[in-house]
Amino acid sequence: MSDSTARPLDGMLEQIRAFVRHELGPLEARFLAEPFRALLPAMEEARGRVKALGLWAPHLPREEGGRGLSLAEFGRVSEELGRSPLGHLAFNCQAPDIGNMELLHAHASPALRERWLGPLVRGEVRSCFAMTEPEHAGSNPVHLSTTARREGDEYVIDGHKWFTSSADGAAFAIVMAVTDPDAPKPHARASQILVPAGTPGFRIVRNIPVMGDVGEDYFSHADVRFEGCRVPVENRIGAQGAGFLLAQERLGPGRIHHCMRWIGVCERAFDLMCRRAAERELAPGEPLASRQAVQHWIAESRAEIDAARLMTLDTAERIDRGGVREARVQISTIKFFVAGVLGRVLDRALQVHGALGMTDDLLLAFWYRHERGARIYDGPDEVHKSVVAREVLKGYGVDIGI
Repeated sequence: MSDSTARPLDGMLEQIRAFVRHELGPLEARFLAEPFRALLPAMEEARGRVKALGLWAPHLPREEGGRGLSLAEFGRVSEELGRSPLGHLAFNCQAPDIGNMELLHAHASPALRERWLGPLVRGEVRSCFAMTEPEHAGSNPVHLSTTARREGDEYVIDGHKWFTSSADGAAFAIVMAVTDPDAPKPHARASQILVPAGTPGFRIVRNIPVMGDVGEDYFSHADVRFEGCRVPVENRIGAQGAGFLLAQERLGPGRIHHCMRWIGVCERAFDLMCRRAAERELAPGEPLASRQAVQHWIAESRAEIDAARLMTLDTAERIDRGGVREARVQISTIKFFVAGVLGRVLDRALQVHGALGMTDDLLLAFWYRHERGARIYDGPDEVHKSVVAREVLKGYGVDIGI
């Protein structure tokens, strides 16, 4: 990144950092204590202020109303927003909407973009993405039972999805379904199809309780059914059979988004840990920070967070230069490495806070519950480690065939 590019970005990052601290920070106690819907009016006011500052949807091109940032630049923004659980939502770049915006922008027809992308970009609606199925391993995205059978000018969708994040209240879903069951290559069997909420046959069964939290709205994970659900063929995104390729195109940048958000979470947890170590006295004149174990946790966390940031931004720059295919190994590497750093930093911060860390008076317990999934979603750590090992071993003349 050149100095001429970095300086304007640094100014924007300072703006965002101040907004997260002063505008969103005061809302966090309510977020932890109240149903999210009670917080929506305050969040809409905050989102309006973000728009007024010209910081809305920073990941999108300028012609779509965004800031036209590169993936590496947006990665730095994502870190700042990740310091608060409300950050990405306030700036309209929260998952899964951010991935759906990018997908619609790049591959949807003009009619679909006008009908659905515009309202999504403006924050008037929100969306969900339905790919994972309870009957099949989520780590194998070509093993799907949900089908979209073509009848004339319509697809008839039948299937069962779960962990369809943010389906509660979403205006539409983008569904991964098998349209070409007889295609010789498994990766060419599925397509992605937009299904409006309210379409007959599209049913939310329940919000799945996760770590004791049923969730609602943006913070929910739904079990959904498609039963004879009919939508026009024009609702397909991209070519028929291109669902897997689009999913890979979406998930590569998505892992940058997630990893940089996790680093923001780490930085906030690290700050809380250091403050607690400095202020908590074990005895008069003996701060918790005087203990060697705590000092080691602080040093290890600092090193791991910094390493995670450099690895992730390097991967983002590789994608910016050559696309997802050019950074496949790096994408898998950061996925399991940063998820591991996140878990360790949160665990150390919680341990330093003792009993207080387990309460819902702080964000630590919320993140400890909700971010455990980082090692599972978007591909479990073990799958990504196998991908990296396979590619490394090819250089030594070994094909482990997984």
